[in-house]
Amino acid sequence: MSVWDALVGQPAVVDTLTAAAQAATQVATGGPMVAAQAGMTQSWLFVGPAGSGRSVAARAFAAALECEETPPGCGECARCHTVLTGTAADLRLVRPEGLSLGVRDVRGLVRDASAAPSAGRWRILLVEDADRLTEQAANALLKALEEPSDRTVFLLCAPSVDDVLPTVRSRCRVVNLRLPAPDDVVAVLTADGVDPDLARLVAVVAQGHVGRARRLATDEQARRRRAEVLAIPTRLSGVGGCLAAAASLVAAATADADAANADRDEAETDALKSAYGVGATSTGSLSGRGRAPKAGAKGRALTVRGSAGALKELEKAQKSRGRRTVLDSLDRALVDLAGWYRDVLMLQLGAPVEPVHPDQTANAQRLAAASTPERTLRRIEAVVACRESLLATPGLAPLVAVEALTLALRAG
Repeated sequence: MSVWDALVGQPAVVDTLTAAAQAATQVATGGPMVAAQAGMTQSWLFVGPAGSGRSVAARAFAAALECEETPPGCGECARCHTVLTGTAADLRLVRPEGLSLGVRDVRGLVRDASAAPSAGRWRILLVEDADRLTEQAANALLKALEEPSDRTVFLLCAPSVDDVLPTVRSRCRVVNLRLPAPDDVVAVLTADGVDPDLARLVAVVAQGHVGRARRLATDEQARRRRAEVLAIPTRLSGVGGCLAAAASLVAAATADADAANADRDEAETDALKSAYGVGATSTGSLSGRGRAPKAGAKGRALTVRGSAGALKELEKAQKSRGRRTVLDSLDRALVDLAGWYRDVLMLQLGAPVEPVHPDQTANAQRLAAASTPERTLRRIEAVVACRESLLATPGLAPLVAVEALTLALRAG
């Protein structure tokens, strides 16, 4: 076992990070310049498409930096365990809950970065989705990247270097990850007990996205929603059909997001209420002052000043996270749809390539025969444009964007 076991199909990345972790261990008593000369730097940028494992690589590297064993990255010592589970005292994980990561969050991160490690060798700040940093937030982070404390390491994750401000990426060592090959994903799934035929199918349709493949392999509802998305091209016979298809797609994405967030939202709300005493009951003295409760106070809920505002703030954050989850779910659906039209185009062109959705070949053949490559290409462009508009326009209603897409797919 090692910290690298969860990083699928990235041997070159593992070699690079292992060497850096070994160098960091060797210069544990040296300064940042010495560490850089030995192959270790204090600011890293992990880039790769969704599903490539960029945050997995960053977390594994963080564990290797703190590992107590030689070579570092055993995955079994106490420090590896706490980093991998997110409970390490010297690890600060920042994950945008909404559509962006604001300056207030980053200022807190910068304050943490100035502190010395309390238990391990390094103080590690891991920022997932660094591409969601606002310009103000990125500028606030820049100073800390330029002059980090001696024992601070920044690990940033983003889809590509172009998604991060040039001033930020120029101060980081870039680690490029790629999507794993289907065989690598199949090996992981079958090791988890997934049927080999199902593992092969989901590895292909997920296009190398390990998390997506695992969910398709283990969640029947996820497979059903994928089938509904890929049936959309057969439902565009009229304007009414287009609007109905758009509504069902957005409703499915919303249901998916609600299911993903429901338990977490409830746990957060209950924890906050408990912290403020909302819902607690009093049967004796209040506030430890020895005063008897007023008549009728027994069994009455106690609330703490400020609880209403805190609950409102939490509800706002959960709503923002819910919208992000809906957009993420829609984006996955649009990727599936683009892959299906790609299969149609390859059939029309007679290209000798494997399909993205081999279980949908019959439907793709029917549309390929009834259309032209030019129309199919326009449809692919419409799907891509819809993805870009949803990502670039935070205030855009998903239903409006998807309705425009289904109408464009019908017009072709």
